[in-house]
Amino acid sequence: MQAVILVGGEGTRLRPLTSTLPKPVVPLVDRPFIAFMLEWLRAHGVDDVIMSCGFLATAVRDVLGDGSRLGIRLRFVEEPDPRGTAGALKLAEPMLDERFLMLNGDVLTDIDLTRQIAQHEATGATATLALVPVADPSAYGLVILEEDRSVRDFVEKPSSKELPSNLISAGAYVLERTILELVPADRNVSIEREVWPLLVGKGLYGFPSDSYWLDIGTPARYLQGTFDIIEGNVETAVRERLGSDWLAIGEGAQLDGRVVPPAVLGQGVRVAEGAHVGSLAVLGADVSVGAGSIVERAVVLGGTQIGAGCELRDCIVAAGCRIGDHTQISGGAVLGEGVNVGADNVITRGARIFPGVALPDGAIEF
Repeated sequence: MQAVILVGGEGTRLRPLTSTLPKPVVPLVDRPFIAFMLEWLRAHGVDDVIMSCGFLATAVRDVLGDGSRLGIRLRFVEEPDPRGTAGALKLAEPMLDERFLMLNGDVLTDIDLTRQIAQHEATGATATLALVPVADPSAYGLVILEEDRSVRDFVEKPSSKELPSNLISAGAYVLERTILELVPADRNVSIEREVWPLLVGKGLYGFPSDSYWLDIGTPARYLQGTFDIIEGNVETAVRERLGSDWLAIGEGAQLDGRVVPPAVLGQGVRVAEGAHVGSLAVLGADVSVGAGSIVERAVVLGGTQIGAGCELRDCIVAAGCRIGDHTQISGGAVLGEGVNVGADNVITRGARIFPGVALPDGAIEF
């Protein structure tokens, strides 16, 4: 089976993490984010993946290579300019089989693609959209199904008083190649707004699923996805690595402090005496946590050094940062790569510090 993954966006909502890295290869727990999608696809028989890239495409290719490490064939198509979801698909047309999957590369999910493909075949569909329920459908475009699961209508962001459905598109489609006949070449085309309406009543079906699904496009959702992975709320290969004690400790880690599961610590991590890491913590390779510091409900990426007496909660710290003694980072704050924060700072309330910024001692006190 073949799949096309759309990863052309710049990931602006996830900055500053995406200021120096394209979103598909931003680390999530212990691997590039897109690796979770590739492993999920492989588990459902996909062995040929085409990545439709735009922003920093070369960096994506450099990290992922040809896919052989993941047991798949991985190829790349680059958008010369933004083409929209259908326009990006059209660029890949020469490489596509008669039937293939198309996926939004921003999503973390464990939807049963095997069952979705089986339904697609059974109904003789031209396109089958994976659908998931959401608690507040008023913020989304809803998909209305007939009893046979054919799509009857789409409703864009309805008022809370009129909610005919709670199903939204999960960004995972089974498509027949004939759909490309509906996509004009060489321009920006939205598959959601311009192609799906043409197929209503003409082979467009929905596949409702109660599986885990999360759009990882913001720092808050990045943290939520991290926690869901290490708590086992979504089915991934990380669950096996955590084992029965819900701890994954990399080679060469030196743990003189306390580590509370679930947590993932990379190789060479150092946790000083009196420090406390977890629960719900991810430390990348060679991170050091100073004496008496606390890191919980947080992600700290590779090579970052945390001083003594610090508190990091509900935050994301990118690679190569330096955090001075007695600094507090919390409340959804995000530090970009290489940020240097002096002692006695308080960074909170969703603050975003962009790569390379240096803050002297006591510079910020929210």
